[in-house]
Amino acid sequence: MANHASVFSENIVIALNTVYTMWLREMLRFKRSKSRIIGSLATPLFFLVILGTAFNSSFQMRSGGQTDIGFLAPGIIGMAILFSSLMGGVSIIWDREFGFLKEILIAPVPRFFVALGRALGGVTTAMIQGTLIMLVAFAIGVEYQSCLGMAASVGVMLLIGLGFIGLGIALASYVESHEGFQMIMTFITMPVLLLSGAFFRISDLPSWLKTLVYLDPLTYGIMALRYTLMGETEIPIHICIAVIFLFAAATIGLGGYMFQKAKV
Repeated sequence: MANHASVFSENIVIALNTVYTMWLREMLRFKRSKSRIIGSLATPLFFLVILGTAFNSSFQMRSGGQTDIGFLAPGIIGMAILFSSLMGGVSIIWDREFGFLKEILIAPVPRFFVALGRALGGVTTAMIQGTLIMLVAFAIGVEYQSCLGMAASVGVMLLIGLGFIGLGIALASYVESHEGFQMIMTFITMPVLLLSGAFFRISDLPSWLKTLVYLDPLTYGIMALRYTLMGETEIPIHICIAVIFLFAAATIGLGGYMFQKAKV
């Protein structure tokens, strides 16, 4: 019995070390890529400042109120998390092309923990970017409801990031070329972003379009961010959290399964 317990604890340590090693590798790659950090922040900030100013001066919602940077900030944060998380799968394709992935998978550890470490690394970078955008938005005049809400929003970013990086890993495990992955990502990101309610209120939409919006998992993430940061949401917060939690659990499981079946 003691021997079985020792083997079990040893396996747990190996699994945790694998997850930590893959997470650390992703962190070091992110730290060394200054252009990636700048590029990942430039587009969301452009949307926040330029688009927010344009919307505020040109458009008014049917239900009343302006589409200002305060309304757009949670959507822009969600956009940054979406892009960063999905593109986290690119590293799998690069590692496969350069032969590094084969070297990793030779190690006597389950592939699932390798995928989990990559997912945690990717979602950490996405959370860093989302948090930086949140702080920059605060610096340029966006008023959040409380510091506690800002802290809670980081947890929401975690769930959103896990959901979409799991999807990114699943697709990268199936698609063998970098070009094919980029094409699929473009096909996915634009509809998911535009249907998420990041730039408009759901209540102002026609009924047929609302159906598509409610099928978009990012909708619930952005509504949760809007609740934690601004104190408002068009979908009850408990439903938002439940949906993005289930989405994250499903895609991480799918990503781990697809990674185990991936050809190297």
